Amino acid sequence: MVDVFAALADPTRRLLLDELAARDGQALFELCTRLITRHGVAITRQGVSHHLGVLEEAGLLAVQREGRTKLHFLRTDELDLIGQRWKPNRDRGAGVLKINVTSVFVDDQDKALAFYTDKLGFLPKNDVPTGEYRWLTVVSPSDPDGVELLLEPNAHEAAKAYQRALVEDGIPATSFAVENLEKAHADLAAKGVTFVQPPTAMGPMMTAVLDDTCGNLIMIAAPVPASDAGSPRGDSES
Repeated sequence: MVDVFAALADPTRRLLLDELAARDGQALFELCTRLITRHGVAITRQGVSHHLGVLEEAGLLAVQREGRTKLHFLRTDELDLIGQRWKPNRDRGAGVLKINVTSVFVDDQDKALAFYTDKLGFLPKNDVPTGEYRWLTVVSPSDPDGVELLLEPNAHEAAKAYQRALVEDGIPATSFAVENLEKAHADLAAKGVTFVQPPTAMGPMMTAVLDDTCGNLIMIAAPVPASDAGSPRGDSES
């Protein structure tokens, strides 16, 4: 907690957190440019890098590497803990269930881990041997302590039959949310991800469906952009 207060004491570091809150997943160059152009902060890349290191050490941001580029993501878990320390204990919600882990069946755990981290950008969370298989989970880089996705072996014949039936009928096994579907589709396609459905308007949502190479179709979805919301199905005019 002392590290968090020390990190937040610097106004430049608070501005960096403001920028990540406005647009998560920025690189060092982007953050440096925004500090200079939007806030008039005279600072070098080395200076910004130092501040980002302090914030990472304090648990206020997470770093994900894409090639040679480091992307920075805001984390608020430590701030939540500070709030909880002085929050009156009234047992609010103590008996309310919450989603902790969800799962998809996969035909190969190693292949699934590579696809969901290298291609989709998830972060490894737990990898615990459980005999022949593993308790293998990944999480979103924007919420490392949030809901975990279990890459569950489809060893049971019922699981294999269930997977096959969904794929044959074109039904996604699960759905992930993105802020910008067009960008996500372009980025993933550039990484070699195969889409069986391109971005398509579905009422107030835009959806696309990809093949996870592990036996599943996966939907990604985002709200229809406001500029396209005027048409009956949210389609933009060509």
